Amino acid sequence: MATTTRKQATMRKTPGKAALASFLGSTLEYYDFFIYGSAAALVFGPLFFPSDDPAVGLIGAFATFGVAYIARPVGGLVMGHFGDKMGRKKILLITLGVMGLSSLGIGFLPSYSQIGYWAPVLLVAGRLAQGFSAGAESAGASTLTLEHSPEGRRGFFTSFVMTGYASGMVLATLVFIPVAALPHDALMSWGWRIPFWLSIVVLAIAYWVRTHLDETPVFEDAKEKDAVASLPIRDVLKFQSMDVVRVIGMSVMSVMQTIFTVFGLAYATGAAGFDKTAILTVNAVAIGLSMFAMPLVARLSDKVGRRPLLLTAAIGCSATIFAYFWALSTGSIWLVFAAAFVNMTLLYSCFNGIWPSFFAELFAAPVRYSGMAIGNQLGLVVAGFGPLIAGLLLGKGADGWVPVAVFACACMAIAAVCVVLSRETAKTPIEELGAPYLRGMALRASQSHGSGYASSVLRTKSALGRE
Repeated sequence: MATTTRKQATMRKTPGKAALASFLGSTLEYYDFFIYGSAAALVFGPLFFPSDDPAVGLIGAFATFGVAYIARPVGGLVMGHFGDKMGRKKILLITLGVMGLSSLGIGFLPSYSQIGYWAPVLLVAGRLAQGFSAGAESAGASTLTLEHSPEGRRGFFTSFVMTGYASGMVLATLVFIPVAALPHDALMSWGWRIPFWLSIVVLAIAYWVRTHLDETPVFEDAKEKDAVASLPIRDVLKFQSMDVVRVIGMSVMSVMQTIFTVFGLAYATGAAGFDKTAILTVNAVAIGLSMFAMPLVARLSDKVGRRPLLLTAAIGCSATIFAYFWALSTGSIWLVFAAAFVNMTLLYSCFNGIWPSFFAELFAAPVRYSGMAIGNQLGLVVAGFGPLIAGLLLGKGADGWVPVAVFACACMAIAAVCVVLSRETAKTPIEELGAPYLRGMALRASQSHGSGYASSVLRTKSALGRE
């Protein structure tokens, strides 16, 4: 019987299609992320937060960037609950629609000069909708792809969730480079809107692919066996609360990404005096190349484990963020690119290519979506406000960036400690993932029905993830 279940689940697995669907969904999410971040750094200050002091307007724009990260844990909590109860595919279709339509709406917003305070209010509303959707997207896509992946290659296939990050960034930059080169009046009136309007194209493609994707074998088997968690958030916090805490801490590593892509863009084109197009191009190339680095790193993690490479990312990025800001102070675009390549393309890929599989693997199937979404999104709150915190820490003079780099390193240290405290999962069979939950459910069953029933529960839980 177990062999039959394994064969049936294997037949229903479509890792390539799942990876493509996750790639496209993440492309939309991060396309929207980067166009908003670029607009916040370059135009939203004067458009929505006019002030005699440009720094005040920039801080206001960065604050709206961070607001989405408050909504993300809410989206993770709500949509994670329904993803564990109703299925991964249905919820991912909803999150995709909310993200695309809210981005499109931002592109139609009037400015402060047209409707006054309603302009920033509506901007915040659109950003909150983006955050709510994004809070469920990455966890759902990671869960779906992981559960469609074959044993021994879970890291590789699930890494395509974050190759979508690189794809979205490159796409957003390619759109924003000609927009940023427009005459000032054209940029501030209609030019900045074009990248937001174009998100509808990515939305249509990603939505079509996801409608043609099957639900995961893990969730289908859970429904057949009536083993779907009645209240996933309660169970994950009861039995795997420490795993949630570890994911929160490791997710703080994403501060490196927002410092580089959002604050770094504003600093480079402001205090450092670089041309907007030049810095956007450097960022696009450095992160675009990570599309190739992430699957390679993830495949390596399938062989040597997730933790060694995550620690490499934390330690390496801590050192090279100093090199990146120092390069900006030299005025040499080639030094800036070299530092960006090492920091983002090589080292940060050791985190970005691996966390989708590692975070999902820490949790048992019935609470996987909820546990990963809550932990990841709570940690990302710090990352979301990273540019704002960096702006407040920025000092005067050529070395004013040093407190910002120290802040980024402190976040890396927190993440590194949580990696050390986490268990390795790369070679753990999928039916044995989330052992604390499985043991807790067995104990609960034993107390209610006796040890024989508990053993039956353990076998059922194990069967949920088998190929």
